[in-house]
Amino acid sequence: MKKKILVYGSTEFGVVVRELVRHSGAYFAGFVDDWHTGEGIVGTLEDVIHKCPPDEYDFAIAIGYKHLEARQRKFDELLAHGYSLPSFIHPQAYVSDSTTVGAGAMVMARAVLDIRAHVGDLVVVWPGAVINHDCVVDGNTFISPNATLCGYSRVGIDTFIGAGAVVVDHTAVPSGSFIKAGSVYVQKRASH
Repeated sequence: MKKKILVYGSTEFGVVVRELVRHSGAYFAGFVDDWHTGEGIVGTLEDVIHKCPPDEYDFAIAIGYKHLEARQRKFDELLAHGYSLPSFIHPQAYVSDSTTVGAGAMVMARAVLDIRAHVGDLVVVWPGAVINHDCVVDGNTFISPNATLCGYSRVGIDTFIGAGAVVVDHTAVPSGSFIKAGSVYVQKRASH
């Protein structure tokens, strides 16, 4: 039996994640939100843990890039309660057969994940973003629309790469970085 998907977070990003879940062929079962009430919200996480067992439900996390620590905490908490967090890949994204995509990752329409790329847990790859061959994107990182990571680059955990930014080939982006939209990032050489 196919599991139902609960989306943790119901605001702007939550609506986007709901659509990605639907386009990925999964069944959206409702939002879970500890702060808001309203249409489509089935309860707080505490409520849901008691009425939606992990053998019937999986989760997607819709906490945005401004709250990276909270995203990671919620991911760990859900895993501790026995829930799975599958990756969601839009059918109009290109993901190479040799690419790996971690738990809870999201790949939006028209994104490109080229050969031998690795996208870690909780990574969000927005529409039009390109992660070129042999790149590694560590967990809980946002790659914004039309950003480009050139070959053999590595992006550390808890990083935000703005819209249209370019990370030059063989570059290492340290964990916790914030790269502005439209910028070109050149740093020490990444070793592979």
